[in-house]
Amino acid sequence: MTTNWNGKRIIVIGAARQGLALARYLARHGARVMLNDKRAPDQMQNEISMMASTGVEWWLGGHPLSILEPRPDLLCVSGGVPLNNPLVEAALQSNIPLSNDTQVFMEAVPCKTLGITGSAGKTTTTTLIGRIANAGKSEKYTRIWIGGNIGDPLINYVDEMQPTDLAILEISSFQSELMTTSPNVAAILNITPNHLDRHGTMEAYSAAKARVLDFQSESDCAILGRDDPGAWSLAVGRRAKLLSFGFSPLPDGQNGGYEQDGQFFIRAEGKVIALPVADAIDLRGEHNRLNVLAACTIAHAAGFSPEAMLAGIQDFKGVPHRIEFVRTWRGAHWYNDSIATAPERTMAAVKSFSGPLILMLGGRDKNLPWEDLAKLVRQRVDHVILFGDAAEKIQAALGQRIPGSKPYSVTRVAKCEEAVKAASRLAQPGFVVLFSPGGTSYDEFKDFEERGERFKQWVLDFSETLR
Repeated sequence: MTTNWNGKRIIVIGAARQGLALARYLARHGARVMLNDKRAPDQMQNEISMMASTGVEWWLGGHPLSILEPRPDLLCVSGGVPLNNPLVEAALQSNIPLSNDTQVFMEAVPCKTLGITGSAGKTTTTTLIGRIANAGKSEKYTRIWIGGNIGDPLINYVDEMQPTDLAILEISSFQSELMTTSPNVAAILNITPNHLDRHGTMEAYSAAKARVLDFQSESDCAILGRDDPGAWSLAVGRRAKLLSFGFSPLPDGQNGGYEQDGQFFIRAEGKVIALPVADAIDLRGEHNRLNVLAACTIAHAAGFSPEAMLAGIQDFKGVPHRIEFVRTWRGAHWYNDSIATAPERTMAAVKSFSGPLILMLGGRDKNLPWEDLAKLVRQRVDHVILFGDAAEKIQAALGQRIPGSKPYSVTRVAKCEEAVKAASRLAQPGFVVLFSPGGTSYDEFKDFEERGERFKQWVLDFSETLR
């Protein structure tokens, strides 16, 4: 049920994309909104100008506890603001309710909702579902809305949505950790170590993800990756109908997506449905085949036909910064995988290639383990180039060369651009040069998109005389 915001005093912490969208929505619905950000006023002139007509107040340059007086009715926390922020902790101690843009949206949305989360693959899977939904919307829905952690916050558009629409949300753990309303169809693709610098422990991180399922009813649908122990461990105690997806055999009596003889199928309600999509996949790596199977399983739960699935998957070349081909230079093939901000993502990218491989690793660490990636490097990689804040930690994980393992070289530099130049000196015909850092971008860049765009530009600017 939509909340009556008229006259409510609400503080929104964090004036980036999510916070601005939420403040605009709340002000439009009569709330007295204060936007708070640690950045100084001279850094926020564009945002202040953009919000001038909304009537929101600003408190910039820090998060002083004094802004909790007079007591607000609600404190909304943007995704970039951790819950151990002193202002958030003070609000909790004073029993001031917390929320965020995703939860406010879920309270207001008038139509069916579909939410996707996971440690890896959620943007590709969400994009595929959006393509399937738009190809088949005439089968069930009037209009398809896609957003959340991908694209625009859907709170920007909730007033336009109708009961016959479908809202598709990519949901991060930063967004789900405050959710008290779950999507009608909710999927957790996988749960592997990620964002431990934010959540502290795997238990807390998994619990944040699980909230997309925790508030579902018996008429809703939960979808889990059964090949991933972290996701599949959440199957117990679910009230919603359960579907799974994976390349392992689908156990008797269970419903979900599976592969047989290279083709995809869904078993549900006593029927087996053939999905004519496997041969249409134009994405590298087994992890992307699994993303397609996940998208089809989720799309089935939302009522879309196999024909819509095929139409959505055909000609899909992938999402930028996800094993994105950049160019061939001096016979070497260069790929941008800047989205890889955790070692598991890099491992999936490395496994997508055979043959000689140059791997650029680095960025900022999120308190994640690097040992499994180091083991894979020793098996599959010819040259490793380390850069950024995490370089020393990664080099320690690589350790000394193990007798009998594949020989590889290690080059260590300070900055990302230096890593690209070092790769250019090593590249030879037939090599793959893979930019898949495994760490976040925040030591040098605003986000992984900016990092990926800079990488692509550096590579595209290569001349034949560069050395």
